[in-house]
Amino acid sequence: MRRSNAPRNPYRRTNRSRPLTGGARGANLSRVKRRRSTTRKASRSDASGDAELVRLARAALRRAHSPYSGVRVGAALRATDGTVFTGCNVENASYGLTLCAERVAVSKAVSEGATEFTTIAIASNKTPAAAKQGTKALMPCGACRQTLHEFAPNLRVLVAGPRGSVRATTLPKLLPHAFGPRDLR
Repeated sequence: MRRSNAPRNPYRRTNRSRPLTGGARGANLSRVKRRRSTTRKASRSDASGDAELVRLARAALRRAHSPYSGVRVGAALRATDGTVFTGCNVENASYGLTLCAERVAVSKAVSEGATEFTTIAIASNKTPAAAKQGTKALMPCGACRQTLHEFAPNLRVLVAGPRGSVRATTLPKLLPHAFGPRDLR
């Protein structure tokens, strides 16, 4: 039974085959799908650690919500203590409200208490301009570059293309002459 006259969101995933069960305040809701945490402790920061970071970014892009553009992006952000935080893009019909994967990963990390980062891997399924060439990877947008600079001005950036290529660069190369906290003093 619907409690509202508002239209249903066609992208919302629900399982209505089982009724809600539970005690006070919704404890033990059987319909609630429990997901594994996507926060992981990384074991390395070398090449194999980078490969794992790219793998986690590719896994995160599969969870992206991109019904309008079809461009899926995943990010895996490694904190200085080795913890990895993942994020995916979440599109909105009002494009300005769309959340980029990189900023989702940063927000997730900060909400868990991490504010210092060493490396981010970004993976995409395609890019509109590069789809014909098939080799280019989707680079972070300006807002993501600025957000990353706030926490890690010297961040290593691994960008994985849709066909397996991985390009390594740094945030200072992507955002030269960046505006940061020092500019506010």
